[in-house]
Amino acid sequence: MGSGGLELPPGDEGHEGTSADVPPGAVSLARPMNVGAIGPELDWGAEAWHEVRTRAQRAGRAYIWLNLVEQRLRAVVAAVLRPVYEPVHGDEWVVAAAGPAGQEWVQRAVAVREVSRRKGYLLDPADDNVLSFLTLPQLRELMVQHWPCFEPYIDERRDLELALDELEVTRNVVSRNRALSEAVLSQAERASARLLEILGAGGDVPSARRLPVDAVEDLVGDRYADVVAVHPDRVRLLRQFPAEDIFGGARRLDAIGIGLNLLVQNFSGRRLVRLAESGCRVRLLFLNPACSAVKRRERELGIKRGELSRAVEANILHMRRVRARLRDQGAFEIQVFDETPRFTAYLVDGDGADGIAVVQSYLRRTRGMEAPVLVLRNGSKLVKSDHVDEGGLFPTYREEFELMWADSRPVS
Repeated sequence: MGSGGLELPPGDEGHEGTSADVPPGAVSLARPMNVGAIGPELDWGAEAWHEVRTRAQRAGRAYIWLNLVEQRLRAVVAAVLRPVYEPVHGDEWVVAAAGPAGQEWVQRAVAVREVSRRKGYLLDPADDNVLSFLTLPQLRELMVQHWPCFEPYIDERRDLELALDELEVTRNVVSRNRALSEAVLSQAERASARLLEILGAGGDVPSARRLPVDAVEDLVGDRYADVVAVHPDRVRLLRQFPAEDIFGGARRLDAIGIGLNLLVQNFSGRRLVRLAESGCRVRLLFLNPACSAVKRRERELGIKRGELSRAVEANILHMRRVRARLRDQGAFEIQVFDETPRFTAYLVDGDGADGIAVVQSYLRRTRGMEAPVLVLRNGSKLVKSDHVDEGGLFPTYREEFELMWADSRPVS
C-alpha cells in the first residue's frame, strides 16, 4: 500500500500475477532501466558534445568578465559609501545605504549571508559582509541612489548605465546556464572592458592601447609565457588584428624574414613614410634574393625558379623608394642576410614594455600566408605565479634579430 492509499504492484519478475491481478485503482510502475542499456535516443554524438563545449567556453569567458566587473563595482561602492554610512551604522552600513527602497533585496542578501555562515560556505573572511552578497543590479541600484557621491569619480552616468544594461542580458543567460550567442558574448566583452575603464580599472599594460588585454589572458596569461594569440594563418590574423593596429603609431619597428610581405603588402608606402617622419626608427632585414637559400626555398614550395627571388627583390625596391622620400634616411635601414631563413618576425616597440611581436616559422611546402602565427606581448607577465619567471618568447626573437642584423649587409 502506497503512502497515498493506492496499492503498488510488485516490480519483480518472479511475480506470478498478470495485469488482470492488479486491482482497480492500483498505480502501474515502470520497471527500472538497465544502467548499461541507454538507447541511442539518450546518447550524445560528436555534434552534441561540440555544442555543449562551445556553450561552456562562451559562458566561461562571459563569467570571467562579469566577475571582474562585479568585483570592481563592489570595491568602488565600498570605497565611496562606506565612509559615509559606517561611522553611524557600523557593520550595517550597507543596509542603511540601501534605504527603504532597497529593504527587500538587502534583507534577502542578509539572509543568504547568514545561511552561508551556518553551512560553512564563507571560505574567505573578507567575504563575510553584506556587500559581498549583492548582485550586479543591486550594486547598480546603490550607485544610482547615491549618484551625487559617485559623480566626482565618474564622468558620464549615461555611459555607465548603458554598459550595465548591455551586461544584464549576458548576466541573465550565464546565471541560468542558457545558450550564449557569439554576438552577445562579444557585446558583453566590449561592455565589460568599457565598464572597467570607466571605473578606473582598465588594463595597466602599456601595449593595451594597441593590443587590448583580454580577460582570460589577464587571469591565465602566465600559463602561456607571453603568447597572447595564435592564428592558423596570416589571413585570420589580419581579420582580427589589421596591419594598421600592428604597425600604426609604432616608435620602433624591427622586421626579419624572406620578403616581409605582412608589412610591404598590407601597410602602404605612404603610411610608412608618415610613420617614419613621425619619429619611428625602422630596421628591415630581408633574405638576400641572390643567395642559394632563396633557391632552396623555391624548391621547397614547388614554385618556378626565380619567382621568389623576384618577389623579394621587388619588396626591397619598394622599401628603398619609401626610404628615398624621407628626410632622415639613416632612421630607415634596410639590410639583407644570406643564411637559411628560419622564421619571420615583426617586433614593434621591442625595446620597451609596450612591445608586441608577430612571429611565423617557415614550414616546408607551406607559404608564409598559410603558416601559423603567434602574437607575443613584451614585458613582464600579466599574472605572477609562485614559480620563477623564466621569461617569454619575445626576448628570444628579439635577440635572434639582433644577431642576424649584426651579421647582415646594408642595402644601398
